[in-house]
Amino acid sequence: MENSLGRILVVDDEADMASMLRRLFAKEPGWEIKVALSGEEAMEEVVGWRPEVVVTDVKMEGMDGLALLNGIKGVDPTISVVVITGYATVEMAVEALKEGAYDFLEKPFDNRRLKNIVRRALERTRLIQENRRLQEGSGEMEGAYGFVGRSPALRRVFAMIEQVAATDATVLIRGPSGTGKELAARAIHRLSPRGHRRMVTVNCPALPQHLLESELFGHRKGAFTGADTDREGLFVAAHGSSILLDEIGDIPVSIQTKLLRVLQEKEVRAVGSTTTRKVDVRVIASTNQDLEEKIKRGEFREDLFYRLNVVTITMPSLSEMREDIPALAHHFLQRYARRYGKEGLQFSKEALEYLISREWKGNVRELEHAVQRGVLMARCETIDVCDLGEEPSPEGPCHEFQLPLLLQRPYNSAKARVIELFTRRYLAKALKESGGNVSRAARASGLERQSFQRLMKRYGVSARDYLPSDGEQQGEAGGGPPR
Repeated sequence: MENSLGRILVVDDEADMASMLRRLFAKEPGWEIKVALSGEEAMEEVVGWRPEVVVTDVKMEGMDGLALLNGIKGVDPTISVVVITGYATVEMAVEALKEGAYDFLEKPFDNRRLKNIVRRALERTRLIQENRRLQEGSGEMEGAYGFVGRSPALRRVFAMIEQVAATDATVLIRGPSGTGKELAARAIHRLSPRGHRRMVTVNCPALPQHLLESELFGHRKGAFTGADTDREGLFVAAHGSSILLDEIGDIPVSIQTKLLRVLQEKEVRAVGSTTTRKVDVRVIASTNQDLEEKIKRGEFREDLFYRLNVVTITMPSLSEMREDIPALAHHFLQRYARRYGKEGLQFSKEALEYLISREWKGNVRELEHAVQRGVLMARCETIDVCDLGEEPSPEGPCHEFQLPLLLQRPYNSAKARVIELFTRRYLAKALKESGGNVSRAARASGLERQSFQRLMKRYGVSARDYLPSDGEQQGEAGGGPPR
């Protein structure tokens, strides 16, 4: 990350240490540094100056570093706090991380490492603040997390992500298919101290048992047929980073046992090896299955479940965040309109009502696919309900999809809409059968050519959309253009 203006508050009751840190950080272009010689003084700066990163000692007279950490989180939880101490213990580090510290360093520390941590902490703060700004300014929350929406259900997910990201806790992400479990995992990783490294993702159901074990833990040459060389597993590849075990409910029980060892002992044993190897990996798991029920059936280890279930984030279904559907639909519309060169496309009022009212068993993923189809199928500048349905042909039963909506309208409005849907379908069918020849379609319909054209204009139907696929424009008599 390139250096840009960043506000860093250094807190230490030893003036010499505080001065040294000020000089260290002042060498970074664009960093603005302030110093506080007590926790109480630091809180005043937090309230008045709002630093983006606080670097604080733990052992201080009066308000110590952990009390300061809690105070900062109460004022502004987006501020990243880096804790340093000369009296480090494992218990103290765990407590600091549990309370929401971004990272923890023991004195004496490497100056370059400290500056790198502060850079990443600055990036974390800005990512969170930018998402909140987007939420407040545009009604959507899209950006670093990849999500769109501001429903209470989605806000709860964002709050959980921000709360657990800075810790090293194992996270279990639950929810139906298509709800964005992988997006949540990537957000947790990106906002964590490990975010500068690549997260490793494992699609557990995609691999058979013997290959999954080798992929996760590695193997030694000759361990099985085809093992011609030693291979490091994905846990070793993820050392110092995070690993996402996607759909962990599908892992066989035999592999669950080895996975439990990784979580308990922080070490892996390759297939065919007699030795173990230490790994520093944060585990994030996801599932759309009822793990408690699988435990009852003996298909999932209860002790593994408790190891994974340190922190649980449950992704809401689309039915729980229906107010986000318009924002999601327009987000996907813009994405696919750009991809397919159809900028300027809009939803009709009825199409948007349809998207909001129908059930989405596949959740956000299914909604996205419906909008993508709508962009592809739209024949004019407006996506109608017909373009979003499951029937790809222009004669598809579009009116059936709208029946629940039509029954909620006043009678005259519902009747007009039924006539519109029928007329558009009728015109489309006639033009398709005539190869885009307006005169021929009008005669087959029992209408004067001018009357047929008026209906086409009124309902936005173009004859050019129904020309033969080879591009030959068949005229009424001699092969001229459609009239």
